[in-house]
Amino acid sequence: MYIVRDIFNLKYGHFRPVKALMEEANKIGMMPKSKSNRMLSDFTGDAYRVIMETGYDSLADFEKELSADMSKSEFQDWYKKFVEHVESGHREILKVVS
Repeated sequence: MYIVRDIFNLKYGHFRPVKALMEEANKIGMMPKSKSNRMLSDFTGDAYRVIMETGYDSLADFEKELSADMSKSEFQDWYKKFVEHVESGHREILKVVS
């Protein structure tokens, strides 16, 4: 199994609108359809971070989900609103070993 973490560093004070956008995406079915799916926020370390964590059986499953979601016009419209709140981001892909 693989865990994918998309880590977004938000602009100062932008956590609440991003949380609302994530809830909106979840309600309309735009969140990844993975084995596990959760949204995390910072408690220590860098402030104003949102981490989307998803789990997949294989990297092929992740790639299939990613390409399917990003091609939807609803996602493109939502993403334009989302990126207004983001300063930077990166992705981690981790393999579960036990």
